[in-house]
Amino acid sequence: MIAFLRGTLDEKRLVPAPPAAVLDVGGVGYELSVPLSTFDALPRVGAECRLEVSEIVREDAHLLFGFATAAEKSLFELLQSVSGVGPKTALSAVSGLPPAELRAAVAAGDAKALARLPGIGKRTAERICVELRGKIDPLEAAAASAAGKVGAPAAAAPLAASARDAVLALVQLGQTEEAASRAVREIVSKPGAPAETSAIVRLALSGGFSAGRKEPR
Repeated sequence: MIAFLRGTLDEKRLVPAPPAAVLDVGGVGYELSVPLSTFDALPRVGAECRLEVSEIVREDAHLLFGFATAAEKSLFELLQSVSGVGPKTALSAVSGLPPAELRAAVAAGDAKALARLPGIGKRTAERICVELRGKIDPLEAAAASAAGKVGAPAAAAPLAASARDAVLALVQLGQTEEAASRAVREIVSKPGAPAETSAIVRLALSGGFSAGRKEPR
Protein backbone atom coordinates (compact mmCIF):
# COMPACT_ATOMS: atom_id res chain seq x y z
CA MET A 1 0.00 0.00 0.00
CA ILE A 2 1.14 3.55 -0.76
CA ALA A 3 1.38 5.68 2.41
CA PHE A 4 2.59 8.90 0.81
CA LEU A 5 4.08 10.26 -2.40
CA ARG A 6 6.72 12.93 -2.83
CA GLY A 7 7.55 14.33 -6.23
CA THR A 8 7.10 17.24 -8.61
CA LEU A 9 3.61 18.66 -9.02
CA ASP A 10 2.95 18.16 -12.73
CA GLU A 11 -0.69 19.25 -12.86
CA LYS A 12 -3.54 20.42 -10.65
CA ARG A 13 -7.14 20.88 -11.72
CA LEU A 14 -10.57 21.60 -10.28
CA VAL A 15 -12.65 20.23 -13.16
CA PRO A 16 -13.91 17.73 -13.88
CA ALA A 17 -14.77 16.96 -10.26
CA PRO A 18 -13.32 15.87 -7.95
CA PRO A 19 -10.25 18.13 -7.77
CA ALA A 20 -7.07 16.30 -8.70
CA ALA A 21 -3.29 16.54 -8.58
CA VAL A 22 -0.74 14.72 -10.70
CA LEU A 23 2.62 14.02 -9.09
CA ASP A 24 5.67 13.10 -11.14
CA VAL A 25 7.58 10.63 -8.97
CA GLY A 26 10.72 9.42 -10.68
CA GLY A 27 9.20 9.81 -14.11
CA VAL A 28 5.90 8.10 -13.21
CA GLY A 29 2.77 10.26 -13.07
CA TYR A 30 0.39 9.50 -10.20
CA GLU A 31 -3.08 11.06 -10.40
CA LEU A 32 -4.71 11.63 -7.02
CA SER A 33 -8.18 12.91 -6.20
CA VAL A 34 -7.93 15.54 -3.45
CA PRO A 35 -10.31 17.49 -1.19
CA LEU A 36 -10.64 21.23 -1.71
CA SER A 37 -8.59 21.98 1.41
CA THR A 38 -5.66 20.03 -0.04
CA PHE A 39 -6.12 21.60 -3.47
CA ASP A 40 -5.82 25.05 -1.90
CA ALA A 41 -2.60 23.96 -0.16
CA LEU A 42 -0.92 22.64 -3.33
CA PRO A 43 2.23 24.49 -4.43
CA ARG A 44 2.72 25.89 -7.92
CA VAL A 45 3.10 23.44 -10.81
CA GLY A 46 6.74 22.38 -11.06
CA ALA A 47 7.39 22.59 -7.31
CA GLU A 48 8.11 19.68 -5.00
CA CYS A 49 4.98 18.30 -3.32
CA ARG A 50 4.31 15.64 -0.70
CA LEU A 51 0.86 14.14 -0.18
CA GLU A 52 -0.48 11.61 2.30
CA VAL A 53 -2.11 8.84 0.27
CA SER A 54 -5.13 6.61 0.78
CA GLU A 55 -5.18 3.80 -1.76
CA ILE A 56 -8.27 1.86 -2.79
CA VAL A 57 -7.84 -1.19 -5.01
CA ARG A 58 -10.90 -2.74 -6.69
CA GLU A 59 -11.38 -5.31 -9.41
CA ASP A 60 -12.21 -2.56 -11.89
CA ALA A 61 -10.19 0.37 -10.54
CA HIS A 62 -7.05 1.45 -8.67
CA LEU A 63 -7.85 4.75 -6.93
CA LEU A 64 -5.48 7.14 -5.18
CA PHE A 65 -6.58 9.94 -2.89
CA GLY A 66 -4.14 12.61 -1.72
CA PHE A 67 -4.19 14.78 1.39
CA ALA A 68 -2.07 17.66 2.62
CA THR A 69 -2.31 16.44 6.23
CA ALA A 70 -2.62 13.15 8.09
CA ALA A 71 -5.74 14.55 9.81
CA GLU A 72 -7.57 14.83 6.49
CA LYS A 73 -6.51 11.33 5.49
CA SER A 74 -7.60 9.74 8.79
CA LEU A 75 -11.01 11.41 8.61
CA PHE A 76 -11.47 10.29 5.01
CA GLU A 77 -10.74 6.70 5.99
CA LEU A 78 -12.82 6.85 9.18
CA LEU A 79 -15.88 8.11 7.31
CA GLN A 80 -15.70 5.14 4.94
CA SER A 81 -16.17 2.76 7.86
CA VAL A 82 -19.79 3.98 7.97
CA SER A 83 -22.22 1.82 6.01
CA GLY A 84 -23.22 3.47 2.75
CA VAL A 85 -20.33 5.96 2.76
CA GLY A 86 -17.90 5.44 -0.10
CA PRO A 87 -14.78 7.36 -1.09
CA LYS A 88 -16.71 9.91 -3.17
CA THR A 89 -18.98 10.85 -0.25
CA ALA A 90 -16.09 10.83 2.23
CA LEU A 91 -14.04 13.12 -0.02
CA SER A 92 -16.97 15.54 -0.32
CA ALA A 93 -17.33 15.62 3.47
CA VAL A 94 -13.63 16.36 3.99
CA SER A 95 -13.92 19.10 1.36
CA GLY A 96 -16.91 20.64 3.10
CA LEU A 97 -15.37 21.40 6.51
CA PRO A 98 -11.88 21.87 7.97
CA PRO A 99 -10.73 18.65 9.71
CA ALA A 100 -11.03 20.13 13.21
CA GLU A 101 -14.62 21.28 12.64
CA LEU A 102 -15.59 17.99 11.01
CA ARG A 103 -14.13 15.99 13.91
CA ALA A 104 -15.97 18.24 16.37
CA ALA A 105 -19.29 17.75 14.52
CA VAL A 106 -18.87 13.95 14.48
CA ALA A 107 -17.82 13.85 18.15
CA ALA A 108 -20.81 15.99 19.14
CA GLY A 109 -23.23 13.92 17.05
CA ASP A 110 -24.24 17.09 15.19
CA ALA A 111 -26.28 15.48 12.40
CA LYS A 112 -27.63 18.84 11.23
CA ALA A 113 -24.14 20.20 10.55
CA LEU A 114 -23.13 17.00 8.77
CA ALA A 115 -26.30 16.97 6.65
CA ARG A 116 -25.34 20.36 5.21
CA LEU A 117 -22.16 18.91 3.69
CA PRO A 118 -22.22 18.15 -0.06
CA GLY A 119 -23.21 14.58 -0.82
CA ILE A 120 -24.46 13.86 2.71
CA GLY A 121 -28.18 13.88 3.40
CA LYS A 122 -30.07 13.58 6.65
CA ARG A 123 -30.03 9.78 6.81
CA THR A 124 -26.33 9.49 6.03
CA ALA A 125 -25.54 12.17 8.62
CA GLU A 126 -27.50 10.26 11.24
CA ARG A 127 -25.68 7.02 10.37
CA ILE A 128 -22.34 8.79 10.71
CA CYS A 129 -23.29 10.04 14.17
CA VAL A 130 -24.48 6.60 15.31
CA GLU A 131 -21.70 4.46 13.82
CA LEU A 132 -18.83 6.79 14.75
CA ARG A 133 -20.08 7.50 18.25
CA GLY A 134 -17.18 7.16 20.65
CA LYS A 135 -14.56 6.85 17.89
CA ILE A 136 -13.48 10.49 18.22
CA ASP A 137 -12.51 11.82 21.66
CA PRO A 138 -14.79 14.83 22.35
CA LEU A 139 -12.01 16.57 24.27
CA GLU A 140 -9.56 16.02 21.42
CA ALA A 141 -12.12 17.31 18.91
CA ALA A 142 -12.85 20.41 20.99
CA ALA A 143 -9.13 21.11 21.43
CA ALA A 144 -8.47 20.65 17.71
CA SER A 145 -11.34 22.95 16.83
CA ALA A 146 -10.08 25.69 19.14
CA ALA A 147 -6.51 25.34 17.87
CA GLY A 148 -7.72 25.50 14.28
CA LYS A 149 -9.64 28.71 14.88
CA VAL A 150 -6.49 30.48 16.01
CA GLY A 151 -4.40 28.97 13.22
CA ALA A 152 -2.34 26.64 15.41
CA PRO A 153 -3.36 23.02 14.76
CA ALA A 154 -0.11 21.76 16.32
CA ALA A 155 -1.40 22.94 19.69
CA ALA A 156 -4.33 20.52 19.59
CA ALA A 157 -2.52 17.42 20.94
CA PRO A 158 -1.04 18.99 24.11
CA LEU A 159 -4.27 20.89 24.73
CA ALA A 160 -6.26 17.65 24.48
CA ALA A 161 -3.87 15.97 26.95
CA SER A 162 -4.22 18.87 29.37
CA ALA A 163 -7.99 18.68 29.01
CA ARG A 164 -8.07 15.00 29.93
CA ASP A 165 -5.83 15.66 32.94
CA ALA A 166 -8.16 18.50 33.97
CA VAL A 167 -11.16 16.16 33.90
CA LEU A 168 -9.34 13.70 36.17
CA ALA A 169 -8.39 16.51 38.56
CA LEU A 170 -11.97 17.78 38.73
CA VAL A 171 -13.26 14.29 39.48
CA GLN A 172 -10.73 14.06 42.33
CA LEU A 173 -12.06 17.38 43.60
CA GLY A 174 -15.59 16.01 43.74
CA GLN A 175 -17.09 16.65 40.32
CA THR A 176 -18.92 13.90 38.48
CA GLU A 177 -17.12 12.74 35.35
CA GLU A 178 -20.00 13.92 33.17
CA ALA A 179 -20.03 17.42 34.66
CA ALA A 180 -16.24 17.68 34.56
CA SER A 181 -16.09 16.64 30.90
CA ARG A 182 -18.85 19.09 29.99
CA ALA A 183 -17.09 21.95 31.74
CA VAL A 184 -13.69 21.19 30.22
CA ARG A 185 -15.13 20.78 26.71
CA GLU A 186 -16.74 24.19 26.98
CA ILE A 187 -13.45 25.77 28.06
CA VAL A 188 -11.13 24.16 25.50
CA SER A 189 -13.55 24.72 22.61
CA LYS A 190 -13.00 28.47 22.86
CA PRO A 191 -10.20 30.23 20.95
CA GLY A 192 -7.29 31.10 23.23
CA ALA A 193 -8.08 28.31 25.70
CA PRO A 194 -5.32 27.86 28.31
CA ALA A 195 -2.96 24.95 27.67
CA GLU A 196 -2.10 24.32 31.33
CA THR A 197 -4.12 21.76 33.27
CA SER A 198 -4.18 23.96 36.38
CA ALA A 199 -5.60 26.92 34.45
CA ILE A 200 -8.34 24.76 32.92
CA VAL A 201 -9.24 23.40 36.37
CA ARG A 202 -9.42 26.91 37.87
CA LEU A 203 -11.70 28.10 35.08
CA ALA A 204 -13.95 25.07 35.48
CA LEU A 205 -14.22 25.59 39.24
CA SER A 206 -15.04 29.26 38.83
CA GLY A 207 -17.56 28.72 36.03
CA GLY A 208 -20.51 27.54 38.06
CA PHE A 209 -20.23 23.83 37.30
CA SER A 210 -20.87 22.77 40.89
CA ALA A 211 -24.24 21.31 39.88
CA GLY A 212 -22.41 18.15 38.96
CA ARG A 213 -20.68 17.76 42.32
CA LYS A 214 -20.87 14.33 43.91
CA GLU A 215 -22.79 13.93 47.11
CA PRO A 216 -20.50 13.08 50.05
CA ARG A 217 -20.71 9.49 51.24
